[in-house]
Amino acid sequence: MMPIEHVRVNQQARDQLITLKRRTGVQQWNVLCRWALCRSLAEPAPPPIIRLTLDSNVEMSWRTFGGDLGDVLWSLVRLRARNDGLELDDDTLGQQFRLHLHRGIGYLVGDPRVSDVAGLASLGLAEQPASA
Repeated sequence: MMPIEHVRVNQQARDQLITLKRRTGVQQWNVLCRWALCRSLAEPAPPPIIRLTLDSNVEMSWRTFGGDLGDVLWSLVRLRARNDGLELDDDTLGQQFRLHLHRGIGYLVGDPRVSDVAGLASLGLAEQPASA
């Protein structure tokens, strides 16, 4: 069971998602948000703890956000929190999810490679540095 029933973003993230929709042609918020979450989770540093005001009209159920991958996405958030040395309680996991989502949206909109859907897809194909 996910502690998050509804996924909401702040106004800045909403505006960034609109930009991403225009650039990529991907019209579904949930698809862009999944990419954003994964982009942030791939970043080695944890997201900064910031206060988020979820004040936009972009809202979706967890089921819509995650689709068939909902359990996998939530497991990735849990794993990342554990690896970052955080508690695995519902409040911490919910906060980490929101922080990763918002950071990832910012990363996608600021990445010059994401100028179209091919650029977005290329992020998943980018070579990752070899681990030591």
